[in-house]
Amino acid sequence: MLKRTIHLATLLLAFTVSAQNPANGLIKSGPMLGYSEMREAVIWIQTVKPAKVNAVYKNVLAQDGPYLSTDTLKTLAQNALSTHLYFKSLEPGQTYEYSVFINGHKLDRNYPLRFTTQPNWAYRTDPPAFSIAMGSCNYINEEQYDRPGKPYGGDYQIFESIQKKNPNAMIWLGDNTYFRPADWSSKTGFMERYTHTRSIPEIQELLASCNHFAVWDDHEFGPNDADGSWIHKDWSLEAFKTFWANPSYGYPDLPGIMSAFTYMDADFILMDNRYNRTPDYEVGEKHIFGSKQVEYLIGVLKSSKAPFKFVVTGGQFLNTAQVFENHANFEKERSYILKRIEEENIRGVIFLTGDRHHSEVMKHKLANGNMVHEFTVSPLTARANSKVDEMNKNRIKGSLIQQRNFAVMYFSGAFRERVLTVEYYNSEGETVYKYSISD
Repeated sequence: MLKRTIHLATLLLAFTVSAQNPANGLIKSGPMLGYSEMREAVIWIQTVKPAKVNAVYKNVLAQDGPYLSTDTLKTLAQNALSTHLYFKSLEPGQTYEYSVFINGHKLDRNYPLRFTTQPNWAYRTDPPAFSIAMGSCNYINEEQYDRPGKPYGGDYQIFESIQKKNPNAMIWLGDNTYFRPADWSSKTGFMERYTHTRSIPEIQELLASCNHFAVWDDHEFGPNDADGSWIHKDWSLEAFKTFWANPSYGYPDLPGIMSAFTYMDADFILMDNRYNRTPDYEVGEKHIFGSKQVEYLIGVLKSSKAPFKFVVTGGQFLNTAQVFENHANFEKERSYILKRIEEENIRGVIFLTGDRHHSEVMKHKLANGNMVHEFTVSPLTARANSKVDEMNKNRIKGSLIQQRNFAVMYFSGAFRERVLTVEYYNSEGETVYKYSISD
């Protein structure tokens, strides 16, 4: 009884110390780990009022240091009281632990704050095994701004289920937050919506536990089905850059969110399906990506030596049903992309998509015999579509999922013998479908 009393007292003391820590009262959300390359990594963090933040870090193998520090930056209202802290002078394949300081006080978190740089494995060893989670359509309820009636969002525990799978990274496939009508008319509204979505407690450990990359779709770009004519797309782009930590955003001659990166031995191209999308009112040929972005896409795919090459975009590409915003409605651009993939004999192309509020796996055979696949993963917390009745000729039988879900891609095998397995899980982390592809 005495031991139990002492233990309870210790817990209460720890809680009191934690609650009194000034840094804990200043944190709004984060830290979120963005990319971590061989020599650099980045975290995003948000405070509740302007504050000075920095992070101190060291290699876990060096018990006594040396300790390094990021620059000390101030969170400002113009950036939604958030900032990006960059870890530099890193070494490949090493794990670093770090502490975040807000106004000089160390932030308490009840989970580890650490990251691992990418290994320099090429020409030295087989590529490592790793896993990447993915999902789309994340709606977090806020009653005073939502439509009346049954809440549209739910099952926030899905983020805890994802974290328990211990993925190395997560790719957010669009509609990662949902702007409401009250948000569309001001930059403040954009930033407030992102802040509300990012701040729920269920997501915090996931944000810190693995690398995060994102593309957008219409709901964090503007109103429903917004296209390149959206008057505030500059605000959309600014908010996206503020809250995510992708490696890059667009090309000098192509504004938007397009980017590309390598993770272990897989290549990813992050596509922008909104910024340059043809407005509905225009007549003639229409596009989602546009010719310049398509040529950049083919160039990156052609130069890739990866066994699996992922094209990440908000809307479905291979679905043959000409419904909603599927790429099948833009058949000329869709056919051209597939033709170019065939002409260049690019193997191992896989589209990663969201948007549709249901999940499915698709496969399309090119005339040269190469296969193009697509994994659609939707929704995370938005309401699922339980009545999918469209005719999608490329859907793999048995792969349709009509409930809230996420997926994890597992990469394994020796060099030139790689195996990719995608496993879909429900909100509780239970397997609902599995599919594998060999190199």
